[in-house]
Amino acid sequence: MPTCLITATNRGIGFELARKALADGWKVYGSVRSQSAARESAEVLGDGYVPLVFDVTDHDAVGRAAADLDDTLDLLINNAGIITPARQSPLDMDFEGFLKTLEVNTLAPLAVSQMFLPHLRKSQSAKILTISSQMSWMGYRKPDTLAYRASKAAVNKVMQGLATELEPEGIPVALIDPGWVRTSMGGAAADNCPIDVAAGILDVAAKLDLERTGRFFKWSGEERSF
Repeated sequence: MPTCLITATNRGIGFELARKALADGWKVYGSVRSQSAARESAEVLGDGYVPLVFDVTDHDAVGRAAADLDDTLDLLINNAGIITPARQSPLDMDFEGFLKTLEVNTLAPLAVSQMFLPHLRKSQSAKILTISSQMSWMGYRKPDTLAYRASKAAVNKVMQGLATELEPEGIPVALIDPGWVRTSMGGAAADNCPIDVAAGILDVAAKLDLERTGRFFKWSGEERSF
């Protein structure tokens, strides 16, 4: 049975990723931030799902969860993310909120990847995917939601570097653009169904190999530019 870790599995894309992976026969470890979320997600997702309680920005807690895990990981999906703060334009920036966004969207994926890497190294076919955004594209000059855009552009570069480091070990790393998804973050008017997006992301994961490492893909499988 293949095994994966998905961060932020109690709602949105993370929840649908966990549900689809379980349906496909995976054992799923899913991070949540509280014991109550762990109980609720475990009750809904059922057999094969194991919640891990940690905040992705608490590196000590992530490290403890990794140290306590006695299993091989075949796939890590860094899904946790935020789109705050409310004020994030170039002329009116909540700098404390900007820092929090960078902690969640940029630093946490690298920290989680580093700390669970020993479990990935035990696998013969380990892979790492990180959820990015079309809003990270450097071709956009839009000034709105700048903290979010910048954090996703930064995680693209971070994961590109990780891909280079892990290529000699045979561990491919890729970034995924989920598009505009109907979740609490994306809102009800968004284009894409989270169920479809989750299925697409897992399909990209299944096809990911060293020839594609370090690249940025749409959830539907097409490669996109950074």
